[in-house]
Amino acid sequence: MAASRGFKPLPQSNVPPAPSHQASSAQRAPQHLRTPSNRKTIYDRNLNRTRTAELSRASFAYLFSEMVSYAQKRVTGIQDLERRLNEQGYPLGLRLLPLILYREPARTSVRPNRILPLLQFVHGSLWRHLFGRTADAIEHSSSANNEYMISDNEPLVNQYLSVPKEMNQLNCAAYVAGVIEGVCDGCGLKAAVSAHNGGTEMWPGKTVFLIRFEEEVVEREGLLEGKK
Repeated sequence: MAASRGFKPLPQSNVPPAPSHQASSAQRAPQHLRTPSNRKTIYDRNLNRTRTAELSRASFAYLFSEMVSYAQKRVTGIQDLERRLNEQGYPLGLRLLPLILYREPARTSVRPNRILPLLQFVHGSLWRHLFGRTADAIEHSSSANNEYMISDNEPLVNQYLSVPKEMNQLNCAAYVAGVIEGVCDGCGLKAAVSAHNGGTEMWPGKTVFLIRFEEEVVEREGLLEGKK
């Protein structure tokens, strides 16, 4: 399994003309759409306007359990179910990337085009947007140059699910792996991402997200490193 390999930690439109009887007022009105004085638009705000701006965990648990139940229909096994969950998360990753970058400060809203900045973006910005905190660790494989791991000791997607004993190898965080894969592909750094159980005595629900970049991505990274 991925967690058993040796890994080393990484640093963390215009308004139409008014009718003739309103000509005098139309001349005084601006001929363009008004924008707020703080220059912010609806894309700068969360849809949830509560004090903590967080989604109810009960609502999330219900919605996600229904998504898992839907994905479970007509599957042939655990791997097939995890693949379908991954496919559900992938489009979300593609759409989250530009939104998160849009909300970042101007000096940091740059689309990652290297492996390490991308991993740091996933570990920090993406995780904070999804779960309100950063992931727990980033590691690089010491045996495979194209493999990296991001660890979450208590993945939220697994906290409210009851998995039957005969499916104890199932990890529904495959959905989050699909989100990560969508972000990677959106940055032009194609990778395959999978979720693995990596529980320990202290963190029995720990999940490891194994990110395997395609060989051309690693080759490009090496060429860029050589130009320094």
